[in-house]
Parts: sequence; C-alpha cells; structure tokens
Amino acid sequence: MTLVREGLAALCEAQPHLHVIGQCSEGAVALRLIQEQRPDIAILDLNLRDLYTLEVVRRVRLAGLASKLVVLSTRRDRKTVVEALRSGVSAFLLKSAPSNELLEAFAQILEGGIYVSPELELNKIFCSGKKPSNDDPLQSLSTREYQVFLLLCDGVRAKEIAARLSLSPKTVDTYRASLMRKLDIHDVAGLVKFAIERDLTSSR
Repeated sequence: MTLVREGLAALCEAQPHLHVIGQCSEGAVALRLIQEQRPDIAILDLNLRDLYTLEVVRRVRLAGLASKLVVLSTRRDRKTVVEALRSGVSAFLLKSAPSNELLEAFAQILEGGIYVSPELELNKIFCSGKKPSNDDPLQSLSTREYQVFLLLCDGVRAKEIAARLSLSPKTVDTYRASLMRKLDIHDVAGLVKFAIERDLTSSR
C-alpha cells in the first residue's frame, strides 16, 4: 500500500503541472485532507481502512466539494464500477493499468468528463439495461447491501463494517440478513465462496 501510494505520488510530482499536497492510508484522514486542502483531484484506493472509500466519496459530495475523485481497484465487476460512479467518483481505474492511464484520466476529468479504464469496456457496463434484473442476483442488492456484502467477503466483522460505513451494528445486521436472502446464501462462508467465484475479493 505504501509503495503504491509513494509510486503514485512520484508519478504525479514528475509532471510539471501536478503537485502532491498530501498522502495518507486511512479513510477518515483522506476525508479530512480533502475537506481541508480542497485538491483538484484526490486518488482513493477502493479498500481504505477505517472508513469505506465510497463513504468518503459520499461525504465529499454531500459537502459540495469540487474535488474530482479517482478510485483505484482490483475489482472489475459491473456492480462495483456502477456503484462507484453513482456515488460520485469521476474516474475508476484498475490497479493493473499502465501509468499513462492515470494521466489520461486526470486530463479527462478536469475537463468535466468521466473516465473508466478501457479494459473495463464502459459500453458493456452500461448496455445491460434491457436484461432482467434477476439475471444476476448481485444487481438486486442496494448500494448499502452491496457495500456490506463486499466487506463481509473481505473478512471484516460486523462492528467494524458499521464503523467504516457510519452505520449502527443493528443496521448492518439488517443489511446482512437482507442481502443473504436476496442471494439465497445463508452464511458468510457461502458469501465468500460466491465472491471468490466472481473474483470480487480484494485479497490480491
């Protein structure tokens, strides 16, 4: 994580028109830095500690801040990309992408556009509207249910999930019961197996 962050900072500093004003490894600190420094662009790992990344995005957008938010992820499924863009992310990049993609993303989003790694084939992500929602049970999950699902599959305990999402433990339990019912999976081990089969875990 530190190596990746420092590498990104070095890449940005090597560009004459870019300047890095802060770095951190935790979601709450990232949110505070964005609120205080008001950067033109903030790069966020999808798996920030202590505060879920899309919760950071949600709070930045609620505050009306103009910072463009770029998310880096190993996940490439449609649901994750759509939820990130829906929450207010300006760019969604795969961690495996070449460095020039990041600079391309910066140029595009600063002009008001949206950028998604070409490898994800954005047209395919958004062209499935005609398909019945029951084709993929994941599509039936709400935004919060999907966030709880991903964190459960990454081995995060309910109490920590509540903290990361700024929810009560009871609310997390409600979301967990609801998502398990929708997926017709009845224990966390089953959820993990389901996620592994779909390459949705963040262990890489």
